[in-house]
Order: sequence, then structure tokens, then C-alpha cells
Amino acid sequence: MSARPASLRRRIVLWLLAFATALTVAVIAQGAFVVEYVERSVWRSLLTVELDHFLERRRTDPAFRWDGTAGIAVYRGDDPALPPELSGLAPGLHDDLRIGAAEYVVLVRDDGGVRHLLAMDIDGFTRDESGSEWLTVAAALLLLAAIGVAAVVGVSRLLRPLSRLAERIGAMQPEREAGRVVLEPDAGAELVVIADAFNGFLQRNAEFVERERVFVNTASHELRTPVAVISGAAELALQPGAGAATVRHQLQRIQRSAREMEQLIAMLLALAKDPSRLARGTRPLALDALLAEIVDAHEHLTAGKSLQLRLAPSPPVAIDAPPGIVRAAVGNLLRNAIENSDSGVVDIRIAPGPAVVIRDPGHGMSPERISELYTRMARGDGSRGDSGIGLELTARLCEHLGWRLELQPDPERGTVATLRFGG
Repeated sequence: MSARPASLRRRIVLWLLAFATALTVAVIAQGAFVVEYVERSVWRSLLTVELDHFLERRRTDPAFRWDGTAGIAVYRGDDPALPPELSGLAPGLHDDLRIGAAEYVVLVRDDGGVRHLLAMDIDGFTRDESGSEWLTVAAALLLLAAIGVAAVVGVSRLLRPLSRLAERIGAMQPEREAGRVVLEPDAGAELVVIADAFNGFLQRNAEFVERERVFVNTASHELRTPVAVISGAAELALQPGAGAATVRHQLQRIQRSAREMEQLIAMLLALAKDPSRLARGTRPLALDALLAEIVDAHEHLTAGKSLQLRLAPSPPVAIDAPPGIVRAAVGNLLRNAIENSDSGVVDIRIAPGPAVVIRDPGHGMSPERISELYTRMARGDGSRGDSGIGLELTARLCEHLGWRLELQPDPERGTVATLRFGG
């Protein structure tokens, strides 16, 4: 079992304490260096003045002796009373020297070939200095403790909006509508970025779930009819005594239903994909040539009807779109026009935009029925009603791809379906 990672609050507090500790140590070290430097400068200046005074008096009065000021002593290099600790010292200032139980600072100088040493007892000063150092350390520890408490309290307050955001995200139920993450008005810019990113993810996830739902609902509805036709045709063809003509007719029904299923599956798969993935599958497409192929492939559906498919001549028209999706969408509209018409002419043409316009002489769709169709499409309930095979499916596909499907009743008779590519 892996160890639980440290919380963000703990990491920030530890980092602040580490930074404060390093800064405090650096300040103390710098202060100690400055104090030591100033201290040596003071000792050097003080002892130099005293030794200069002593040597000047000795030049004017060779019999002059140090008056025995407490804590200060002057020695010659050959003085028998010179403490052993001071013998052999080089010229210059020497501090922190122990002579007996006391600590001294000593200035050594050669004058006229004679070495002189001026020693001053600094034991009391050293004790006072040690007390100040311990006081400084204690103050630093108290400061670090105060910084630690302030860091814990401050970081907790700063991270409280983040904790509330995490609680809201954790409380979301996947089986319910996720909605959006809402922040307080005083939320920081960083939390706004996180919330916007998460809301964007929720939106994309909701769109994905909706595509899956539409796919399942529509597939179960739209594929039921062709599957039933194939099953029924196969049973009739396999009946004992079925003649060759009957078998051929049933096989043709199976073939037509299989083509219809192929188109429906292509449309369903397109609806289940993200629009950006579909856009990557687009390529330049000759719409006029493809439309002629679609009309020719649906000519057999007019058998047994006094119905004619008439494709208006068109100059070359090129679009960028997935060929299979265009074929399925236009074929779906054309098949719906044929199945809802008994006699007359189904006019197919390419309009500026570009767009494919299909005008059928069928029973016609009233404005109320067209409005009902779009209402069902927006609700996404997958119900077909009597609007024709796959019209809701085609409308959803157009909305998914940024195309536009327009259905209008013909003033004379029938319905005009217009599929506009590109919105």
C-alpha cells in the first residue's frame, strides 16, 4: 500500500519554514561576521592608542613603567614575566587567547628592535557577548515559531477556497447532471483558471455522454425497421416451394435494407464522434458527381410507383466534407421523399451555398408537423412519429456538423428539404 502524499498545505508550510530558517541563519551569520569585524576593529584601535601612548612615554622617559591599570598589561618580548601563552606570537592583533582562566586580546608590535605586547582582559565582555548571542538565538527560535504559526494559519486561510472547490467537485454525482462549479466572488485568479478548466471538461463530458445517449436511443429505434425487413424477407425466401422470382425479390429487399442500414450506421457513428474528429476526415468532394451517384442508387425505390427522379444539371461544385456522411444524409432525405410520394416528379438540384434541394410531390408536411419534428429532435427522444425515416437523425447530424436542414411545405403539394453545407 503506497504512502499517502503530503498535503499541499503541509508542503507550503514546510517550505516557508525552511525558507525562514535559512533566512534567519543567514542573517545571524552575517550579524556575527559584522560583530566580529567591528569587534576586532575596536580592539585594534583601542590597543593601538594605548600602546602608542606607552611607547611615546618610554621614549621621553626610559624609566616609565605601566601604571598597572586593571585588566591591561604591557610586556617586552624578553620580559621574564611574559606569560607562556603570549610567547612566540607574531606581530598583529590576537583575540580569544586564554591566559589562565581569563580571555585576552593581545596587540603585538616591534619597536626599535624590541617586541612589545599589550594584553587586555576581555573575559567580562566575552561573557556579555555570549549572553547576547544566546538571546539572539532564542529570539530567532521564537521568530521561527511565530512564522510557523502564521504560516499554518495563513496557508489554511489561503487554501480554504481550494478545499471548498475540491469538496464541491467531490460532491458531484456522475448519475446526475454535473452542472458547473461556481466560485465565490473573491476567489483568486488561479482558482478561476482551475474552475474554468474543470467546467470545460464537464461540458465536453456532457456532450460526450449526450452523443452516447443519442447513439444508443437512435440506433435501437432506427435499426429496428431494416432488421425486421431483412428477417422477414429471409423467412419468405426460405419458405418451401418459393420460386426463383420470389427468392430474387426477397434478396433484393434484403440488399436494399442492408444499404439502408449501412447509411444509418454511418450517420450514427458520425453522431457518436466529436465534431473535431469528423473535421479531420473531410476532404475536397465533387458534390455534383456525388449527387448524381446518390440519385442513381435510389432509382430502384421508385419501382411500382408513377414517380420520377429528376436531377437538374449543375456546374461543378466542390465542398469539404466526409463523403460517407454526405452520401448518408442526402440519401436519407431522398429516400424519405420517395417513400412519402406516390406519383409525380421528385426534383433534386444544387443551390448556391452550396446546398442540396429536394422537392417531392408527396402528401406534404404542415408547419405544425415540421415544428413537431424539430421539437422531437431538440428533445432527443428518438421517436420517429410519421415524419419519415431518419429525418430527426439527419437533423441531428446536420446540427452536429454545423450544417443546416430546412424543411418547408411546398405551396402546391409536398415538401421542400434543403440541406445547407457549412451552416
